[in-house]
Amino acid sequence: MQLPAYAQPPRAFDISRRYVRFREQRDDGFVEFDFSIGDPALSVELVMPLRDFQSFCRANRVIYLTRDEGTQLDHDQAKWRYGQPGLSE
Repeated sequence: MQLPAYAQPPRAFDISRRYVRFREQRDDGFVEFDFSIGDPALSVELVMPLRDFQSFCRANRVIYLTRDEGTQLDHDQAKWRYGQPGLSE
């Protein structure tokens, strides 16, 4: 079984690898997504109109995270946030 792209063994931090995790397309035409450079676990939340989002992704040659990869990121972050997976605030 091959690991997802973000979970490959650590390499030198590579600023050419850019990731997008799609969150939602809102009724007002805006797209909510997470963007990261080098490591998908370190991201910023962004919101922009759909056309701008599409241009942004092309310009940055992003790697789109799958739903499963996003779920795994959430699981991994919960371990850091709560000390073990599955705990809630």
